[in-house]
Amino acid sequence: MLDPTPAALPLRPADDGEDGLTLVEARYDSELARELVAEVQAEYVVRYGGQDDSPVDPEEFTPPRGSFLLATVDGVVVGSVALRAHAVTAGDDDAVAAEGPTAELKRLYVRADHRRRGYARRVLRLAEERARALGYRRLVLETGLEQPEAMALYRAEGYAPIPSYGYYRDAPKSRSFAKDLATAPV
Repeated sequence: MLDPTPAALPLRPADDGEDGLTLVEARYDSELARELVAEVQAEYVVRYGGQDDSPVDPEEFTPPRGSFLLATVDGVVVGSVALRAHAVTAGDDDAVAAEGPTAELKRLYVRADHRRRGYARRVLRLAEERARALGYRRLVLETGLEQPEAMALYRAEGYAPIPSYGYYRDAPKSRSFAKDLATAPV
């Protein structure tokens, strides 16, 4: 069962704190969040030839069931990540429908001029902390073959391939991953 009053968002420096990376909760439909989502959608157009059309309701990304997080360094927004309750849909493989509360990670994104500094890895780890604080025991995510750096990051952080699920389950370039947060080191 999800915690109806999740622990406070960890507004603290990530990992070593040397560069002041923090995550700040925002509404998915806020102006800044829409700006970041538009940037990631533009990247999907370049990589895949079109935007991500999977259905999204901004309310899915509000506590206690979800969260939209802005990654900042010294007050500058460098990226974002979102969490929402994972809903198993018709046609999903049993391996996707795990026991225990599961969240879906969406829109992990670092702005182009802030890449190659380790932010994505640290944002991912803080998103995992937030998911735990919301009461989730497992994370699932969907990415694609045109994002090899994302797939490498997820594998390096302990995410294992699972059968494709949801809106893009039948897309040939879609790849899905999961991580058990209950057994992963904090």
